Amino acid sequence: MKKYFEFDKLGTSYKQEIIGGLTTFLAMAYVLVVNPLMLSLDSVPDLPEAMRMDKGAVFVATALAAAVGSLFMGLIARYPIGLAPGMGLNAFFAYTVVLTLGIPWQTALTGVLCSGLIFIILSLTGLRELIINAIPTQLKFAVGAGIGLFITFLGFQNAGVIVADPNTLVTLGDLSQGTTLLAIFGLLITVIMMVRKIKGAIFYGMILTTVVGMVAGLIDIPTKIVDKVPSVAPTFGAAFDAIIHDPGSLLTTQFLVVVITFLFVDFFDTAGTLVAVANQAGLMKNDKLPRAGRALLADSMATVTGAVFGTSTTTSYIESTAGVAAGARTGFASVITGILFLLALFLSPLLMVITSHVTAPALIIVGVLMVSSLGNIEWNKFEIAVPAFFTIIAMPLTYSIATGIAIGFIFYPITMIVSGRRKEVHPIMYGLWVIFLLYFIFIK
Repeated sequence: MKKYFEFDKLGTSYKQEIIGGLTTFLAMAYVLVVNPLMLSLDSVPDLPEAMRMDKGAVFVATALAAAVGSLFMGLIARYPIGLAPGMGLNAFFAYTVVLTLGIPWQTALTGVLCSGLIFIILSLTGLRELIINAIPTQLKFAVGAGIGLFITFLGFQNAGVIVADPNTLVTLGDLSQGTTLLAIFGLLITVIMMVRKIKGAIFYGMILTTVVGMVAGLIDIPTKIVDKVPSVAPTFGAAFDAIIHDPGSLLTTQFLVVVITFLFVDFFDTAGTLVAVANQAGLMKNDKLPRAGRALLADSMATVTGAVFGTSTTTSYIESTAGVAAGARTGFASVITGILFLLALFLSPLLMVITSHVTAPALIIVGVLMVSSLGNIEWNKFEIAVPAFFTIIAMPLTYSIATGIAIGFIFYPITMIVSGRRKEVHPIMYGLWVIFLLYFIFIK
């Protein structure tokens, strides 16, 4: 086992990997609560029940998709990256595809399935890996830093430190709120342990924050540990309904747009996450991602698996950086994360104590670690600074990793051509320039 995952080469241990995998799981566990609420359109009143997905079935589908996806990533690609249904993609699935476009959720699952199958083909042909390796080094650094700002913003938002404001979009939240104070305590204690160079500081910070939250009455103490697993029958296999019973519904421009959007967002969310996590873990070699093809194949297979179980697109989670910060370096950590998602099927009452205020400090700290790549960007060269900056700033401002990548990648060929450096631009980057422009014009 140690030889397969190259423990000695990467300077890690079972303890370090287990803590890393557990930290990633805890940072991702909120998806088990949020995804069923999102896909069932729980926040939208007065909807026909036919438009709502069964929450219990989606919970099971979410856990199984995350477990299988994380195990694929760990065993096939050997990367410390956890997978689960993507949060932006589930919002698009529920609120745009189902609620706004009026597409049945069963057909929407068919769209996810189709996008996953296309991804598998692209991964097996090596095209996805070729695209990721064609991204210039400077923009890879920018992607990592941008994701760092994005998840820091997400962490402050989850903590209640930053809230929405109708006049200024965002503003400082009410710092006297108990849950916000709990998150600030968690941030402070985690920072102290990080400064003291305590291994697993992020994980221990979450545990201490949870305990303090229960003692202070801010987090409910679970009344039981084990609960029965809901039935996945209402959603399992629903992705095949349209293919079998109404194939004509798939031959529309609307359905094509849905599939393309799932493809686009998943592709570049995954690409950004892989690059960011690999950079942070020190796994990049000569500015290229080793075993990128395997990682992308694992991600694609997870999407197909999730669609069959009954959930929106499964993708690599940027919260995996929390596990890397806690010591994860190999796929063994992802195996641990996958096993924990399987156990979560039975231990759902315990998950209720891992609130967004508990995980917020971890996201903020990881953001601090990730923006260190800013120092590697050639800011003195304006043709590099402009696309890098737009990539970085657009991610938190648009609340989308993929959109940030798209904006930066549109400007990169332009500034390089104007500066007389067009020969340094990989031909694939010109192709992406066209694709991104068309995306913003016709889809976004």
